Formats: sequence, structure tokens, C-alpha cells
Amino acid sequence: MESRLAQIAGLSQKDKAIAYGSILTDLLARPDQTSLATDIRILVENVIQDSVGLVIGRQVLSGLVRALETETVTEPVLKKRIVQDTLATIQPRAVSYEEQVNSLRFQLADILESEEEWSEAARTLMGISLDAGQRYVPSALSTIDEEKFRVYLRIVRLLLEDEESVQAETYYNRAALLAPSTSDQESLIQFKLCQARINDYSRKFLEAASRYHELSWVVEVDEEERLNLLSSSMTCAVLAPAGPARSRVLASLCRDERTADMPTFNILLKMFHDRILRPSEVKDFEATLKPHQLAKITLSSNDRLASAVADDDATADPNASKRTGPSTVLDRAVMEHNVLASSKIYNNITFSGLGALLDLTPGAAETMARKMIEQGRLKGSIDQVEKLIWFEATKEEDDAQGKAGGLGDVEQTPEDTGAPFTKRWDHQIRTTAANVESIVQHLTDKGIFKFEAVLA
Repeated sequence: MESRLAQIAGLSQKDKAIAYGSILTDLLARPDQTSLATDIRILVENVIQDSVGLVIGRQVLSGLVRALETETVTEPVLKKRIVQDTLATIQPRAVSYEEQVNSLRFQLADILESEEEWSEAARTLMGISLDAGQRYVPSALSTIDEEKFRVYLRIVRLLLEDEESVQAETYYNRAALLAPSTSDQESLIQFKLCQARINDYSRKFLEAASRYHELSWVVEVDEEERLNLLSSSMTCAVLAPAGPARSRVLASLCRDERTADMPTFNILLKMFHDRILRPSEVKDFEATLKPHQLAKITLSSNDRLASAVADDDATADPNASKRTGPSTVLDRAVMEHNVLASSKIYNNITFSGLGALLDLTPGAAETMARKMIEQGRLKGSIDQVEKLIWFEATKEEDDAQGKAGGLGDVEQTPEDTGAPFTKRWDHQIRTTAANVESIVQHLTDKGIFKFEAVLA
């Protein structure tokens, strides 16, 4: 090998190109490839020298790239070593050999991806000079922007496989600028899927649920994958912050007939109907979650201070919970849902009563309700003197409750009794009395029930 390279040094430039190409061909055709990687590294070190020239160096490296692309080297480990050694050798002069470096990086990324080295494959693609003068465009039918979009999208997908969502979002934003330049439906679907997964990993569960559900209807996606997307949408909807926005997503999912066959349908339905969730139900659901959906959360200093406020009732009760807040993402989602469900059952509740329901200290229960009220996800007010949380029912809810009781659209004349809560209490008494009277009258008409005279 060394003797042949020494002989080439005295040849003309034209003859050098032919001689180096001949050496490369002989190396790749050699039956014994034990020292192939070492010999190719020596060859590359020689052809990138200034005395050889850029033209010959690019010709030889292009021949090596083509040979690797056509599977001339079939052993995966050997091919990986050749590519890595070649990249390391020409890295100091990578600017002069950008086209060859880019091609080698794509090949190395393919090898690493097949070995499930997701992050390493992504970092290999990050080193490609997409904005340089010589770009790698594998498809003659694709524009530069379309190829850049696909590369960015591939980097995002690889990073998400290792749950590196922060860096993935950076490259997703770059891809978003190029999305309008492509008309490839498969790439656009992958783009939307990456957006949903980034929202999922970033704990933006409401946005992730909507995006997953939207993709679950795309006919171009495989049927099994569509069901997986639907399941992910249901999971994210359960983990989303309780409030009107989540209720709309839950309603959309419950109307989807496919959700009835999913394992998480029961907890989804209970959330949609604003029913309080029990620990046993939550435990079954927890077993279906991914690691990032079970991430630990920490309270802010203000929340810790507010939750630590002493409560007379809690001090008197030795069985009172000592928890000062949710510990996981799921824990917080369930607690917030139970607060919202409580507002559908009670007119008001004490701090200690809500704390017992949520397994929190009274101060922590008040803090959670306060934050939900501040964010507009819960309608109500807090009386800190009486240690009470008052829930407000909307007009639509009151109307629905009246019609459900059998009154229909009966015109009712309100009585001015002073305070708004007194009015509401009186209205509920009248509604209950009217319902009882209606039931008794119905039973009497059917002959099931009859009045008898009472003897004095």
C-alpha cells in the first residue's frame, strides 16, 4: 500500500486521479477485508493533501461515497468504521469537501438509526451544511427547501425517540418555517405528529390531545397507528388541566365511537361527566402512562408558603392529610378534576372538607382552588374568614338542572329574598317540592298510590 502511494507522488495530475481510483477499486474488491478500514484511512489521508489537489481529492472521495452507497461493503460494523474514520480524517478540511461530507453524514445517520442510537444519529445530521454553497440533494424532484425540511423533520423525530424535547423543539421551529414549501403529504403528516409529540413531552396536554385526535382521522395513516394516536389523545385529555377547554376536548372524544373500545375509556367518561375519581381508578390508568407523563413536579415558593398556612381544624384532626400539593403530573390532573367535580355537587365546601377529598392539607386545597379560579377554570369565590369555597353555577347549568327535574320550561316568578345565595337556596327548595308533587300526582293517576282518610 505504501509503495503504491509513493509511486503515485511522481505522476502527473491526470495520472494521479486514475492511480488513486485504481487503488480504491482494488481495496474494495479485495476478498480479505480485515485491514480495509485502515487502508482506506491511509488512502484518504493522502488524497486530501495540498500536493494532490482538490479535484483529485473530490473524485476519490466521491468514488468512496458511491461505493458505500451501493453496499460494496456489506459488513455493517466495518462500514460504520470506514465512514467514521473518513469523516474524522477530512473534518479539518470539511469546507473543501462539503458534498462528500454531507453524503457520508447521511450514511452514518442511517447506520446509527438502524442501531437505535437516536441521539447520535440526530447529532450526525445536525453537522450537515444545509445552508452552504454545495448542498446534498438526493432527489432530483425535490427543491432545496423541501430537502432541508425533511432533514430538520428527521432530526426532530430522532430527538423525540430519546425524549429530548427541548432541542427537538428548536429544530421543529426551523422546520415550521419551511413547511409551506413542501407538498409532500407524508412529510406534512410527520410534521404534525412531531408537533403533537413535542406538546406531549412539554406537558401541553390539551394541545397534544387535539392534535393527536386530528391525526387519528387521517386516512393516509395506517389503521393500527391511528388507534395508537387516538389512545394518546385520550391519555393527554385526561392529563390536561381541568376547565372548559378540556371539557370540549373530552366531549369530542366521547362522541368518537372508536373510544369505547379503548382501555382508558372508563376514566375518560367519568371525567366527561364530572364524576369524582377514586384512587383505584387512577392507579389502573397510571399503569398505561409513559415515563414523561409521570414526571415529578415541584411547587413554587408562593404555593408552598400558602399551603403551609396553619388550619385550626387540621391541627385538631390527627387523621388530616399532611400533603402540601400534588407530586406528579397525573396527581395534579386528578386533583384539579376532583375540585371541578366537587363544584357540580356542592354549593360550598370547607377548606378541610376539600382537603379530605383531595388528600391534601386545607391550605393546599385552598391554594389549588384559588389558582383554578384565577385562571378561569373554576367559577367560584373564597371566604378565608369562614374557610369556605363557594361555587358558582352558570345560568346554563341552572336551566339544565330544572329541565332534568321534569319542570321543562315552566315559567317561574322569582321572589326577591335578598342575598343571591338565599335566592338560589329557595329556588332549589321550590324545584324539589314541585318535582315531588309531580311524582305523587303521577303515581295517583296510575292507581299505584292513593290517599286514605285519617281517623281522628
